[in-house]
Amino acid sequence: MTKIHDLTPAEVDARMKIGGVELIDVREPAEYGAERIHGALLFPLSSFDPHALPKNVDIIFQCGTGKRSGMAVARCQAAGLKHAAHLAGGLQAWKAAGLPTIAIDPATGKPREK
Repeated sequence: MTKIHDLTPAEVDARMKIGGVELIDVREPAEYGAERIHGALLFPLSSFDPHALPKNVDIIFQCGTGKRSGMAVARCQAAGLKHAAHLAGGLQAWKAAGLPTIAIDPATGKPREK
């Protein structure tokens, strides 16, 4: 049975500011490219290898709504890794909490903070 530790956007933001944690975005490259949380690393669920994750840091998974990040936790635990934390509600919850993201400006094609 998968044990998932739900974190709120405020908890994830605070932990990222303290350091020693990596936010792992498990969405696909096009989703990540369109809008993402600053500092998140891309590890798409479609090609996810739990053993390729950064070592010696706490891992928090994140996706668009929380479904795929929960699946990433399950894959890690099935592989014998203890990663259990994810951003409950994903990017949608992050944005609803008023926290910043990086998106592509359609007029210039350049990244901009939202």
